[in-house]
Amino acid sequence: MTFNDPRPDELTTGRPILFRDATVLSMDPAVGLLDRGDVLVRGERIEAVGRDLEAPQDTAVVDASGGILMPGMVDTHRHMWQTALRGLGADWTLSQYFVFYYLNWGKIFRPEDIHAGNLLSAVDALDSGVTTTVDWSHGLQTPEHGDAAVEALRSVPGRFVLAYGNLLGAPWEWANAPEFRSFADRHFSSRDDMLGLQLAFDVTGDETFPEKAAFEAARELGLRVTTHAGVWGATGDDGIRLMWEHGFMTPDVTYVHSATLSEDSYQRIAASGGTVSVSAESEQNAGQGYPPTWRLRRYGIPASLSMDTSVWFSADLFSAMRATLSADRARDHLEAHAAGETVVHHKLRARDVVEWATIGGARVLGLDDRIGSLTPGKKADLVLIRNDRDPAMFPLLHPYGHVVYQAGRADVDTVLVGGTVVKYRHELVGVDVRRARDAVAATVEYARGTLGEEAWREAMEPEIPQRELIPNPYTYSAYRGEGVAVRHEES
Repeated sequence: MTFNDPRPDELTTGRPILFRDATVLSMDPAVGLLDRGDVLVRGERIEAVGRDLEAPQDTAVVDASGGILMPGMVDTHRHMWQTALRGLGADWTLSQYFVFYYLNWGKIFRPEDIHAGNLLSAVDALDSGVTTTVDWSHGLQTPEHGDAAVEALRSVPGRFVLAYGNLLGAPWEWANAPEFRSFADRHFSSRDDMLGLQLAFDVTGDETFPEKAAFEAARELGLRVTTHAGVWGATGDDGIRLMWEHGFMTPDVTYVHSATLSEDSYQRIAASGGTVSVSAESEQNAGQGYPPTWRLRRYGIPASLSMDTSVWFSADLFSAMRATLSADRARDHLEAHAAGETVVHHKLRARDVVEWATIGGARVLGLDDRIGSLTPGKKADLVLIRNDRDPAMFPLLHPYGHVVYQAGRADVDTVLVGGTVVKYRHELVGVDVRRARDAVAATVEYARGTLGEEAWREAMEPEIPQRELIPNPYTYSAYRGEGVAVRHEES
């Protein structure tokens, strides 16, 4: 039996699913871009991609006409626990972020608060078409905090990588502590496609290189490392040099931001096969440095996209793609204007940032053999962007440009993760949004009460420094004689 435009319950019974007549952005060079293309999903995998595919018996056929079908997006750096205080730091600088979490208030977060933030963030990711998220979880003060993070991620039907960190501890200590090893054995003793593990810590540039022991722990456990690098005033070239000199720059390291590094550091990242996670919206606002894709392109360093933290910024990769492409092009224009020239051809194209948000992210995580493109045999992580009620979705002429500059999270119609439908016709399926909302409400109440109203208000509305305006010689406020204007101070 074949169902046309099936109901949600008809997509959760194990039948094959055929998406019909979509604009297919496969992100696989061998498959390409297909107008009026079809994608057949059977079980957890993509079985076929093409035109006019035959629907096997019992297939649920989804009308995808007028929509864009693409791989699920991959966010390679998101502090999910901080979603519990979404938007609190909208006007923060990076220094104010550090003061809030590292010096004053990071210590107040309980395991249940980590759970609440992760739960809401995981639901948020799926709703916006992000099917794989790296939880850069540097709020794990104890293994119990880690247990809470894992429990939240496992309760949501997305694909996640827990990047274990502790901003209040020394990575060379916690990464080698028996408690952490017990945690890793408890949750990650066997391979799990839905939840992976990395280590997350930063290299300060201390010449004694205490982080060596953390890198050794990662190597012993066979774990990738993700580290904030090239962050103005925090991590720089000395950290990169020390990693290089001690042999810890490998393809298994992701450098987050990498916005203020020297040519030598970029060359070392490139030579070692390292990758970079760019958070353009964060870098533009917080002050880590200018979004570095214009540099990465020149050194051939693979890039991926990320949102950083929704305590500040947006929580979707549509925003990331838009911010990244705009920042890269703006830099090219600025460089050209400084040289008295004009840019007549864009070097970075819309397709490039869509690639970074999908297969590029999968490559950074070492998962590109399983996810990141609509390739027969890969896991069926895919997103249908379609919204008949949104006038911005018509006409669909340049599909890559449409994804970047026209579409948004409200246009995410359907999401599959490993063949399981988690969103359909703009509604989440099998996801308890109320539970996430209630958990976060309890954390907000606790955090606000613990901070006190004065500190809460200061966090919400940081001080605005006084600024002196430049005198304007064309502004007049008094007259002397007939038709003669004078500056106010002369009158």
